[in-house]
Amino acid sequence: MRCVAVFVGINHASAKVDFDNNIQLSLTLAALSIGLWWTFDRSRSGFGLGVGIAFLATLVTQLLVYNGVYQYTSPDFLYVRSWLPCIFFAGGITMGNIGRQLAMTKLFL
Repeated sequence: MRCVAVFVGINHASAKVDFDNNIQLSLTLAALSIGLWWTFDRSRSGFGLGVGIAFLATLVTQLLVYNGVYQYTSPDFLYVRSWLPCIFFAGGITMGNIGRQLAMTKLFL
């Protein structure tokens, strides 16, 4: 539950906190996302899952924007916002932890 709360906080920070530029926002969200992984997971497979999801989801988003299905008002990193991979990374870690908890719960039923 705490992992979900931190993910929601990271997601909220990406939308509501004002930074001077996108590089500051991206670096802050990257540090928070790595902190989320370090606090709640610390496994190589979890890190790999997060990086893989961040890469694939950003690639899919770039393809959607490139083909005109979706558009950002001010893209700054290959058709998308630069902080987007950080959100996908944190989401991958969070979903991985939820899946792990559900698998452990099923074992006890």
